[in-house]
Parts: sequence; structure tokens; C-alpha cells
Amino acid sequence: MTKRYFGTDGIRGTVGEPPITADFMLKLGWAMGRVLARDNGRARVLIGKDTRISGYMFESALEAGLSAAGVDVALLGPMPTPGIAYLTRTFRADAGIVISASHNPFADNGIKFFSTEGTKLADEIEGRIEAMLDEPLTTVAADRLGKAVRIDDAAGRYIEFCKSTIPHRVNLQGLKIVLDCAHGATYHIAPSVFRELGAEISLVGASPDGLNINREVGSTFPATLRAAVIQQGADLGVAFDGDGDRVLMVDADGREIDGDDILYLIAKDRHQRGQLNGGVVGTLMTNFGLAMALEAMGVPFERAKVGDRYVVERLVANGWQLGGESSGHIVCADVQSTGDGIVSALQVLAIMVCEGKSLQALLAGLERVPQVLVNVRLPPGSDAKALMASSAVKDAVAAMESELGDEGRVLLRPSGTEPLIRVMVEGRAHLDVEGMARRLAAEVEQQLG
Repeated sequence: MTKRYFGTDGIRGTVGEPPITADFMLKLGWAMGRVLARDNGRARVLIGKDTRISGYMFESALEAGLSAAGVDVALLGPMPTPGIAYLTRTFRADAGIVISASHNPFADNGIKFFSTEGTKLADEIEGRIEAMLDEPLTTVAADRLGKAVRIDDAAGRYIEFCKSTIPHRVNLQGLKIVLDCAHGATYHIAPSVFRELGAEISLVGASPDGLNINREVGSTFPATLRAAVIQQGADLGVAFDGDGDRVLMVDADGREIDGDDILYLIAKDRHQRGQLNGGVVGTLMTNFGLAMALEAMGVPFERAKVGDRYVVERLVANGWQLGGESSGHIVCADVQSTGDGIVSALQVLAIMVCEGKSLQALLAGLERVPQVLVNVRLPPGSDAKALMASSAVKDAVAAMESELGDEGRVLLRPSGTEPLIRVMVEGRAHLDVEGMARRLAAEVEQQLG
């Protein structure tokens, strides 16, 4: 199904440029309301947002559109994306709406939808919403208009949920932690969670003003957290992105702990305790070293396409519970239906407390391999998939795979957002993966003429 607006993670773009406009959001709310009302009769939708200034405008527009379609609305205010997924489930709402552009700067915004189970909407439902956008906007009779309420205890409910995802006997007393909230949706949630569990915390990026979300803070800018951890002599640091579904960590020495490291820590702990219940899903970009470490433990590993919704799809298909991306989207499906930065960080901290070990000591069994990415820019009108399928490029890839053997891998994939082919080569430290990546990129460029 070809969709006009929905990408792999909802609808996103620059505020004021179609489709990220007030009039489109009004129509989008109405279209979603019509689809829900047709399926469920009188429906109810939760709306939450991050801290961007444009969130006020889009919240009002979506609320008006849903009301016009006869759908009741519950407003959550600023709330992490996974918190909205959780509350959609617990309130038994028909859907949840997130107003956020995740790790993008404040000038962007977007919309993500959750189903009543707290998972991303099915493609079929997104297609029906897009089809409804072509219909003229009509308003139900006055006595059938949707009502709106504000849920005042939304933050408290989610805070208690986060704490409940680790054993009640585990506390964080004695740990000094720096939290970087990216001036985003976790700013009023994460500090309470970690303080109430006993940690001594200091804060970075916890003063949102509507314009500073993700600005030189958060999981996409770990340098700020690294400097704070080292300066303060903290045990570790935790950084979220603007909407709180990603997490990266920094150990006491300033070493970055990314999504692959976090997956390893959680998988190893659960495997040792006999609670992994299956294998692990990564993505095409997951480090080869993690795959080898899991194989050495006897843990099945599978790669999905890049994007957390594809990770969740493979978890569901396999009946597994743990997956994620290098970027810090970690899904612990036994406790949460989507990627959750706070919950994922707590799983790691619980392991540290129970084992009595530092992050560095816990990661001793993971040998990350060098990974080099080279972007090949495509001229206008080029067909990335046809180029990658050419015999010359396929032969070059096969030759390099043979050269790497079982000590590395090659990946070519088109960018989903730019006119690029991404050439990635990774392998053990003794291999010249940078030279190999550049050789393969040169072959692709040669085919472009």
C-alpha cells in the first residue's frame, strides 16, 4: 500500500509546511475520528505531546477535529511517547495520539498514533485514515459532539508504572546519576522516577521553553551528558531524546553505552536467569559484535529493517520479548508495548544493583567491531534500488563478503529520507573495514557514471 502522508513512524515535517499545518491537523483528527467511530461507535482518544511550542496549536486542532467527528478526547499534556502508549492501554482508549518529532529540532513536529493495545497503528488503519482525508469535513449533530477532559494525574500514573518494571526489592541508593532529558517530554517524569527509587540525581536538559528541545542535549548529542558525568564524578549518565522513546547511557569514564550495548546487558541477564523467553531482534545496523556475542551465548538473533515498528513486528511474529536499535530504541515487550527510554534504563540499573558491578564490568563480554558507513549521493532521477540490483554492484558485494568470511558483513541500503545509498562494512579489528567501505562506495559511484 502506497501512503501519501504516513511514514515508518507517523507523519513528520517542518511546522507550517504541508502537511504539518493547523488545517491539516484539524482534518487529520476528524478523519481518524470518523474511522474510529465507524469501527467502535462512540470512541475515545488520548492526546499527549512533547514540549515543542507548536504542540499547543496541533493539540487544539486535533481536539477540534475529533470532536467534530463525535469522538471524546482526553488530554494528557506533555508526556513521553511510551507513557502515552501505556495510558492508552490502561484507560482502554480506542487510540492514542502523540504530537512529537522525536529527536528533531523544535521547528519540526509530527503525529504518531497508537492502537488500543499501545502499539503502532496497522497499515490498513493508516490507509483508511488517509482515504478519509479526501472526504469533505462534516460535523456530527450537536448532541453527538465529542467532549474533552484533561487527565491531571497522567504523570503520576506513568511514574508508578515505570518503577513497577523492576523488582520491588531493587533500589538505586548509593548511585549518583546525571539525567539528560533533552528539554523534552521526560523533564517532569524521569527525575521523579529515579529520585523515588533512591538515586542521587543531577539534571541536564530539564528546562524546556518550547524552543530548546534536543538543542545540544539528549541522546543525539551525548557530549553534554559525557562532560557532566566526568565533571561531577557520577557513576553514570542517562540521556533521553525529545519524546522519551530512546535512551543512551554514559559510564563513569565517559564511555557511550548505545542501544546495542543495552540490548546485550538485558539479553545476557535474562538469559542467565532463564527469563529471556526466545531470542533478540536487532536491525540491519546492529553491530556484528552483538550478533556474535549472542550466538556465543546460544541466544537466537534476527535482524529487522531499520525502524522500531519493524523490530516490534518481528518480536510479535517470533513470540519473543526483547529487541531494539543501536539508536537506543529498546523494546522490552514483557513490560511495555513500545520503545521506552526510562523503562530500558531501569532494566540496566537493576542489573547493576543486583550484580554489584559497574557498566564497564558488565560489558566485558561484548566485543564491538569497527563499523564504517559511507554515503553515496545520488543524482536527481537515479533509482537506488535498480543501482543496488545491478550485476556489477552485486558482484562487488559478493566479493567483499567472501573476503570478510565469518568475521564481518556488508550492507547496502537506500536512505529513507535523502537521495543516498548507505554503504556499510563492519568486521573484526584486524580488518581494514574503512578501506573496504570506501572501495565498495567507489564501485557504486562508478556505476553512476
